[in-house]
Amino acid sequence: MVISPTSPKAQPGQVDLEALKTRQRAAWSAGDYAVIGTTLQIVGELLCEALDIRSGQKVLDVAAGNGNVTLAAARRGCDVVSTDYVPRLLRLGRTRAAAEGLVVEFKEADAEALDFADAHFDVVVSTFGVMFAPDHDKAAAELVRVCKSGGKIGLANWTPEGFIGQLFKLLEKYRPPPPGAKSPPLWGRRTRIAEMFGTTAAFIQVESRIFTFRYRSPEHFVKILCAYYGPMLQALAALDVANQRGLINDLLALVGRMNRAEDGTMVVPSEYLETLIVRR
Repeated sequence: MVISPTSPKAQPGQVDLEALKTRQRAAWSAGDYAVIGTTLQIVGELLCEALDIRSGQKVLDVAAGNGNVTLAAARRGCDVVSTDYVPRLLRLGRTRAAAEGLVVEFKEADAEALDFADAHFDVVVSTFGVMFAPDHDKAAAELVRVCKSGGKIGLANWTPEGFIGQLFKLLEKYRPPPPGAKSPPLWGRRTRIAEMFGTTAAFIQVESRIFTFRYRSPEHFVKILCAYYGPMLQALAALDVANQRGLINDLLALVGRMNRAEDGTMVVPSEYLETLIVRR
């Protein structure tokens, strides 16, 4: 689906964005995101293919996590800079790159204030990362600013209606975000993409994609989530025992509704929005 560039709408808010950023940084620093993140590697590979990136291009991975799209671009001979505001995740990405003999620059950076010159990169990418920046519009503006005219921005973001979008609704039910905070899966809406990038894009294409979560059982998935996924750990730590059980039971019910496996395992499709933008 191709979106016609449009003018962005004002999105006023009074939320304390710095406090929210501190809370989010603490969440992503907890646990071990790589246990779950590495299962998403195929999304980085598919995004690089959709972008038709070329060897030698300068690529910036924003909110890179443990480096899925970083590695995918480096495997294709690109000159990659991998950034995140959580140092531990950068160390994990560095270890993965070293294991494959890939040369990548890793740098701590805030998605809302990237320390790079204007129009510095041929391609700017993010998979399930920049969507968590508290100030959506500022983060989108930074992606555009550091991308060359005629360059490409490639994004993969969970949709509100998909499995992970519904999971975040559950987390917000038990631990509500500050009033006025924008939900991360809004980056998975076509209308929101047009609002954020319409005035600076020569071309926008969005496609609905599916990533399938595969685990030994629903209970196995929930166990992994509770042990390693930072936002889940943070939510559980803030709840009393009764609400902890309620959250876990609601999560198991969500998996049960969406699970298409009939052999006791878990096979749950989760929709995400693949977005390709050509910078004006």
